[in-house]
Amino acid sequence: MDNNVIEKIKEELTFEKVLNAALKTPGVRIDRKKFLEKELKKYYSLDVVAKSISTNPANAGISKELIDKISKDVINYETTKVTGISVAASLPGGIAGFGAAAADITSYFVFILRTVQELAYLYGFEQFDLNEDEIDAETMNTVLLFIGVMFSVNGANTALKKFANILSKHISKKLAQKTLMKGTIYPIIKKVSTDVGIHMTKQIFADTVASTVPIIGGGISGTLTYVMFKPNCMKLRSNLRTYNLCDPDFYKNNPYGDTIDAIYEDMPTE
Repeated sequence: MDNNVIEKIKEELTFEKVLNAALKTPGVRIDRKKFLEKELKKYYSLDVVAKSISTNPANAGISKELIDKISKDVINYETTKVTGISVAASLPGGIAGFGAAAADITSYFVFILRTVQELAYLYGFEQFDLNEDEIDAETMNTVLLFIGVMFSVNGANTALKKFANILSKHISKKLAQKTLMKGTIYPIIKKVSTDVGIHMTKQIFADTVASTVPIIGGGISGTLTYVMFKPNCMKLRSNLRTYNLCDPDFYKNNPYGDTIDAIYEDMPTE
């Protein structure tokens, strides 16, 4: 591969730039209310669906088994979509070389962000604030934790689980985010950017090479996307399903009424 292409990738396609581009892409935001309503009304009454939206599915008594089924279907659907786009980007007539890689990796993270939101809502998290031009630091750091879990970044799952445990105590999302940020997660956030950036760069190199091989290149690129995307989504799913937020039994034994002081029990430690 040409050294100029390599340097261009390093300079212009950093993880931060790709993530910001993905966050501004039309269709990346999932409306929690509409999504949960669409997925749950097939199985439960409107009253139960309404409670799922106002609290979360587990709090409304929806079984983890059903959430697991829906989440698997969601992952399969998003995987099919992102793989198809990846193949199309590398076919003749598409963007060539570096441009194809840039479009492919941005699309990849658009679907990563879509799936993060969908899984988060199914397993008990509140709406992500992705509807503004500028995303606040707390929301961005929360997004990075989810992505960190997907890519097995050391410490990301522990931090995200603590955040989930804070939310399960019925504390507002904003306060939970600010409280978590007072802990020691900044090194984890930095590590997410570094580690995921390395994974991303490998994918870009592969896509850039693949896009130079007509027809076959499309298959290579699509396969690479598939083998990266679905396992990462399933990894996040496996972690989320262990949290109290998605356990109906937890809510039977832990009614509303915890004090704000209780959140400090779940603060990240050194």
